[in-house]
Amino acid sequence: MTPAPAGDAAVAPPTVGILYPGHAAEDDYPRLAAAEPQALRLPLVHTTIGVDEHTVEALRETGSHARLAEGAGRLQAAHAVDALMWACTSGSFVFGRDGARTQVEALQEVAGVPTSSTSLAFAHALEALDVGRVGVAASYPQPLAEHFRGFLTEHGVDVLTFAAEGVFTAAEVGHLGRDLMLTMIRSVDTEDVEAVLVPDTALHSLDWVADVEHTLGKPVLTANQVTVWEGLRLTGRPMPTLPQLGRLGRTRTASDASGANR
Repeated sequence: MTPAPAGDAAVAPPTVGILYPGHAAEDDYPRLAAAEPQALRLPLVHTTIGVDEHTVEALRETGSHARLAEGAGRLQAAHAVDALMWACTSGSFVFGRDGARTQVEALQEVAGVPTSSTSLAFAHALEALDVGRVGVAASYPQPLAEHFRGFLTEHGVDVLTFAAEGVFTAAEVGHLGRDLMLTMIRSVDTEDVEAVLVPDTALHSLDWVADVEHTLGKPVLTANQVTVWEGLRLTGRPMPTLPQLGRLGRTRTASDASGANR
C-alpha cells in the first residue's frame, strides 16, 4: 500500500463510488477498502435489478438509466465521491461498445463526476497492459457470454479461447469457489493467450488475483479488479500499490490516463 505523503495526513484517500446490482460478491469491495484504508475508499450502493437472470433482456433492464441514476442519487446523498463505477459487466456490455459508452455518459451527467463501467474497464485495462490476445472464462450462459466476446471484438481484442460456465443467476455465481474459477481459467489458458479475462462482478475474486497470476505467469483480469482500477484511474490521483489489483495495478498511474469514454 502507498502511504499518505508526509505532512498530508489529513488528505482523504481517493473515493470511488460503486453501484452494484443486487447481491452476490459485493463484499469484495468493503473488504478491500477495510484492508487498505489509507489507499482508497469504496462506498457501495445496491442498484435495483428487476429479475436476477443472466439473459440479455434482464441485463438491459438492470443497466437501464433510470435504475443507475436512482442508485447514484442514493450513493451521492450519503458520500462525496471522486469517481463513480457501474460495477456490472453484463449490464454494460449487452449494449455493445457504443451503447456502453452512452450509458456511462448519461450517468456521468447525473453524477457530475468521472464515470465508467466494468465492461469499459476491461477494454481500458487491456490497453494499459498492451494486450490484444485473450482467453475468456465466463460464468454466464453461452448466449450472454457471446455478447462479451462481441464487445471485446468491437474494441479490437482477439479472443483466442472462450468458455462459458452456464450459470443462470448472479446469486449462484456469488457462491462459486476459487477452485472452480481456477479450473475455468486454466481451460482457456494457452501459450498464445496474453491475458485471461473473468468478466462477472458476481464472482468473488479480489483475494486471489495475485496468486492466480503467479500460477499462470500472465495477467488475469477479473471484473471486480478492473472496476476498482478503473475507478482509481478516473480520480486523477496517483495509483496506490494494491496487491489485489495484480499486474494491472502496476501498469500506469491514475493521473496519466485519459477519460473513460474513449
